[in-house]
Amino acid sequence: MWKDRLHFTDIEGASGEAIVKRIAALQDMGCGLLRFAVPDMDAAEVIGTLAGMVSMPLVADIHFNYKIALRCLDFPIAKIRLNPGNIGGKDKTAQVLEKAAAAGVPIRIGLNAGSLPQDLHIQVDEKRLSRVEALVQAAERELAIFRDFAFDKVLVSMKASSVSDTIAANRLLADRTDAPLHIGVTEAGPLIAGVVRNTIALHSLLSTGIGDTIRVSLSDTMENEVIAAREILATLASDRVPRNGVTIISCPRCGRNSFDTHAFTERWKTTLYALDKPLTIAVMGCVVNGPGEARSADLGITGVGDKVMLFRRGELLRTIDARDADEAWREMLGEAGAKR
Repeated sequence: MWKDRLHFTDIEGASGEAIVKRIAALQDMGCGLLRFAVPDMDAAEVIGTLAGMVSMPLVADIHFNYKIALRCLDFPIAKIRLNPGNIGGKDKTAQVLEKAAAAGVPIRIGLNAGSLPQDLHIQVDEKRLSRVEALVQAAERELAIFRDFAFDKVLVSMKASSVSDTIAANRLLADRTDAPLHIGVTEAGPLIAGVVRNTIALHSLLSTGIGDTIRVSLSDTMENEVIAAREILATLASDRVPRNGVTIISCPRCGRNSFDTHAFTERWKTTLYALDKPLTIAVMGCVVNGPGEARSADLGITGVGDKVMLFRRGELLRTIDARDADEAWREMLGEAGAKR
């Protein structure tokens, strides 16, 4: 999800070019949809305009005002995310569904544990209903509205900050409906905590066939959200979620370090994750963790003293001065089809 509100000045001139370039980089890294919060009409105009500037499918995330959804549907928006229960009644929902159907635009029903319908919220507070059951009942209500209007381009998300609630709610709804599910843990936290929580929830669901689209929510960069999602999918190692792109092996660094693996990996991670090739890349910090321990890597780099070594499948190719590491690595990746 895009992290900041955009104004027209942000998508004009050099700033606009930078945003378009960043969105293209996210797409190259494997991001399939990019969601934007659309809190008002001004935001709708901006996101709608941006949708015509990029090839990445953009999703408009709308609450409370059905007219914002209607306006977004005048633009090449790929999907609308809304909660029909908070946009003003079935007559207003009907207008959105009619226009979305005419445009062929799908809608995601988005439900969060923190924003349940009031009656369900009260039952949860009074311990008469579990949060899991409340989420599922809320989803079933919204799906019923869509069925009433014969709108079938719909998927559902039920997210909670609790990993166990997220897993249980999606399992329960999957047993009760065949609606496609968008899965993830909302408000999952900063990088480390968020990756751990998302990994447990997403792997638990995807490995049992539950989930059609995913989002990794992190209090971190969009790039790290995409990387985390890719790595979670890669751990499944199944026909349903095939392995694509690179696998990065990098040492954690220690007192033997003579090459800053952290800084090097950070500089190159966007380029590496944009490689559409099944490569294993090794970034090692010393002679111990160099070609020996990463012998199976397709491409690798390690440092010893003021020198850097480049290797392929354990075979040393070049030894160069450390100051030339990035340029030499760029040349090496160029042979593998990378762009930077």
